[in-house]
Amino acid sequence: MSDAVGSAKPETGGIANPPVIILIEPQLGDNIGKAARAMLNCGLVDLRLVRPRDGWPNERATANASGADIVIDNTKVFEREEDALADLNRVYVTTARTRDAIKPVFTPKGLAPEMRNVISRGEKVGVMFGPERTGVRNEHIAMGDAVVTVPLNPGFTSLNLAQAVLLIGYEWWQAGVDVPDYQMMMNDTFPATKDDMERLFVHLEAELDASGFFRVEEKRPNMQRNIRNIFNRANLTHQEVQTLRGMIVAMRGGKYKSKD
Repeated sequence: MSDAVGSAKPETGGIANPPVIILIEPQLGDNIGKAARAMLNCGLVDLRLVRPRDGWPNERATANASGADIVIDNTKVFEREEDALADLNRVYVTTARTRDAIKPVFTPKGLAPEMRNVISRGEKVGVMFGPERTGVRNEHIAMGDAVVTVPLNPGFTSLNLAQAVLLIGYEWWQAGVDVPDYQMMMNDTFPATKDDMERLFVHLEAELDASGFFRVEEKRPNMQRNIRNIFNRANLTHQEVQTLRGMIVAMRGGKYKSKD
């Protein structure tokens, strides 16, 4: 993944009111900027700060946002948590520690469809993050409707602020996009057809036969199947098949011209 600054666009995945991110007493402008960058990566644009330690605006935040200016320029600052949450219908509070409060607990993956469902009803939601050093306090937990905990290595659950924001934002964004988990980059070619593959096999087997590769006749069918399995597993493109056929001809001193 590149660290280069890209052109920032306020794309929110087709959602009119994506989740609000609320940072309670963030300590460093660098961390605010990195969190803003993570937000815009995931289509989140509404950032609210409660008592930022180094004040606002903050040059370090702008520098570390790496072009996420739409987030930085529209950031709102509050003195009281209650004011930062006033227009929200539901608030989810992030914490790494078990608390005494009896509340629903979501993982980031489970939170994403929950928030999308609530937003679809016309409600507005926010996700609260505590100070970098201490995290949220019990009074913040009491302000929320549910808790969000990231299931990590129990022996080391420490995340920096931007990492935590990105985990929430990533799951939010992924829940709303239809991207295959796997796809092959084809560039200017396309997947080989069965006809392409059959022509390759006939060509290859003829040359192997001429070179005496199939010395034991009774083993020929099994060897042919093995050869075909090897190439079928490779998911070759049309161009790759043509390259292989050219290689076959070149190895016997000829010049291959595709007639396909």
